[in-house]
Order: sequence, then C-alpha cells, then structure tokens
Amino acid sequence: MTKPEREILTVDGREVSISNPGKVLFPEAGHTKIDLVHYYLAVAEGALRGAGGRPNVLVRHPNGVSEEFFYQKRAPESRPEWIEVVALKFPSGRTAEEVVPRDAAALAWMANLACIELHPHPVRAEDLDHPDELRVDLDPVPGVEWRQVQDVAKVVHATLDDLGLIGWPKTSGARGIHVNVRIHQQWTFTEVRRAAVALAREVERRAPSIATSKWWKEERHGVFIDYNQNAKDRTVCSAFSVRPRADARVSTPLTWEEIDRCDPADFTLKTMPAWFRSNGDRHAEIDRHAGSLETLLELSARHEKEGQGDAPWPPQYAKQPGEPSRVQPSRAKKAAKPTGRRVSKHPLIVIAQSAKKDQAIEDLEKWKAQHPAVVEHLQPADILTDSMRGRWSTWTRIRINLQHVPEELRPKAPKLAPLPNPWSDATPEQIAAYRETHRKPRQARKPE
Repeated sequence: MTKPEREILTVDGREVSISNPGKVLFPEAGHTKIDLVHYYLAVAEGALRGAGGRPNVLVRHPNGVSEEFFYQKRAPESRPEWIEVVALKFPSGRTAEEVVPRDAAALAWMANLACIELHPHPVRAEDLDHPDELRVDLDPVPGVEWRQVQDVAKVVHATLDDLGLIGWPKTSGARGIHVNVRIHQQWTFTEVRRAAVALAREVERRAPSIATSKWWKEERHGVFIDYNQNAKDRTVCSAFSVRPRADARVSTPLTWEEIDRCDPADFTLKTMPAWFRSNGDRHAEIDRHAGSLETLLELSARHEKEGQGDAPWPPQYAKQPGEPSRVQPSRAKKAAKPTGRRVSKHPLIVIAQSAKKDQAIEDLEKWKAQHPAVVEHLQPADILTDSMRGRWSTWTRIRINLQHVPEELRPKAPKLAPLPNPWSDATPEQIAAYRETHRKPRQARKPE
C-alpha cells in the first residue's frame, strides 16, 4: 500500500498540512514525522508553556536525526497567515522574523518542518529586550555520571532557595539538567547573564569538587554551569521538547524530588503522552512565581570587589569591559617568558574535525587504535568534543588533552584534511544570490 504524500490535520479549527507523514525521523526508534506531530499535539499545553509566546529558532532535521541539520532563524516566507512572527534585530542592522507559536496548530506546523526541538529565546514577543527567565544549564563533562549531575542540581536548589528564587528543574533530554527561574521583566540581557555568572560561581564555591563555572573546556571538571546560555541570542531546548537522540528522548519538567530519583531515559516521544495525561505539567505554576535578581546582582558586585570580574563570553560576541582574555589557557602567552611565545598550560592536540559528528567519532576511534599506549593514560574528561556552530549548521572538532600522558609518549597532532567547502558545487548564480542577501558585513554581537 502506497503511503500518503500528504495528510491534512484539523487542529483547533485550523488546517495543518503534513507532507511526507511517514518519513522516518528517528531510524533506530522508528518514529515518523506524523508521530512527532501527534506527540506535540498530545503535550501542547506544557510545550506552549515553555516555548509559546516567544520567538523560536527553527532547528530543522529534514532527513532525520542521523543526518545533517541546520538552524533557521528566519521564518519561511511560505507559511500560513495564522503563524505569528516577531522581528528580532541583530548587530549588523538586519532583522529576522522568527516564529512565535501560540497554539497547538503552530506546534504541528513546526513539526512538519522537521523541527524536532523547540528552541525559544528567554523573552516574550511583547518585550524582546527584557528576559523573563534565567536559565541554569548543568552540563556534565565526559565521564561524569548522572548521579553527580543530580547532586549539583541539589546545590543549585539550595542556593536558589537562599537567594529567594524558585527554580523549576527539568531533564535536558541529553546528559544534563536545566533549571529555569522566572524573573520580573525589568533587567537587560547583560544583567541577567551577570546574575547567572554570580550563581554559577556561588554553586562552584559550595561544591568545588563536583561543579565548575570555568568556561574553557580544558579547565573544567565535574558539572559545568553554563552561564553563557543567558547571553542574548542564545537558545536552549524548552520543556517537553524532543531531542535529536536515537531514542527520541524528551526534556521533561519534574519536581525536585522527581529529579533526584529519575532516569532521564524513561522520558521519550513514545512514553511522554501517557505520562503527561497522568501527571500533567509539573511546571504549571511557573508563571505565577517570578522573582527578583537584586540579591544575585548584589552577589555579582561583591564578586567584582573581590577581584572576580566578568567571565568569558562566547567567541561571536564583542569583547566586553572587564572580560578576561579570550585566549584559551593552553594557548595563552606566559608573562614570565621574555620571548612572548605561547606556553601550553594544557597540552592539547586536535585529532579530528568533520562536518558530521559520526565521522569525527570514527576518526577518534582510529586515532585511539593507533595510540593504545596513550589511551591507557587518558581520563574521560581528556577527550574534548566541540560542536562548532556556524551560521546555520555545526561541525565537530575533537581534541585530546595529554596532561595525564607522560611526555615521552605524547604524540604529535595528526595532519587533518580541511573541512569541505559547502559552496564547492554551487553555481555562480547561487553564490551571487547569497552575497546579495548577506552583503552587509557581520559584526560581533553586542550584549544588551
């Protein structure tokens, strides 16, 4: 029997056209595009509480989770008239109209575009300059067990309580935990990020053996508290968002007690609709508990007086007053050396880079097979896998920190093939059209 090429759904009185409904998006789990649509319709109330009323970046996986994906900030020109958009302004002066989902029909329409994840900004469409949410992202370094992430979450909970703030935890849908804190809409992005830095440092002070606020991967240990998720234009997956993992795992809002005893693998596209029917949205009251950042900003001012100024920003942002050096520690110049040559704090080598993560992982395994004596000395955190984000897509770089390897065994970095040029097969007309669309020079983002 031939599968239908298109299916029309009626959602709250709106018609939503689903193209290729049988297209498999999760090959290992067998979930199709129509499965994704029905999932978001089943949990729409909770998903809209996290992503609704906010501009969303479209993260599209047109050929499923095992193939390449891309970021789309601009809403497609061909869209139903009932899809709401709002214009966000970028430092270059250009604007992008991003999708603002308001109802279940909008979620179904986004799922039809193979937007597996929901990636909202921490602002409401009605006020794009003042976030209403501080985001705490607990990101474990390789080798860290789930129990340690839960332990750091406990410290975050206690710290927020002491600061008079209410945190709403959820599984990230990957290896970490997110904690969202609703705040009054009266602080700028820069102030919210400053508060996030202060919170990260306070959690690190309370639990230095298991938590870190260090930005550079080579300096991290345990669970990294990613304060830079609060920088302007950064987005993270929201509650009830499906993640592009083989098992179609879901970022699930829970109570603090549930977070402390849960297994994140239990929450998937397949299991969540029934779970939602039974339990509802654990964060249903989140919007009724907006808090103040005054105490955190006072803590930030105290840190500054004690000599802790700003923390590093992501590389695409303009250098900020008081920000430390943008050079990673392993490449920083040692002041005591009159030659000014770079002296590595950590001996890092790049051993793989690829447009596809699977290929980079395969190259890593080949490198390991070539250097078994080196691998014996490596710890999990010594393998640094970096997702290098471009304008629309990402590429993967893998570095090895040889700090635990005896000097006589340390290999040289292999000679790597350059990343493929995405424009190698483009016609002159396509290149000219791209240049015309992007003729204005890009500028570093200015935090506001």
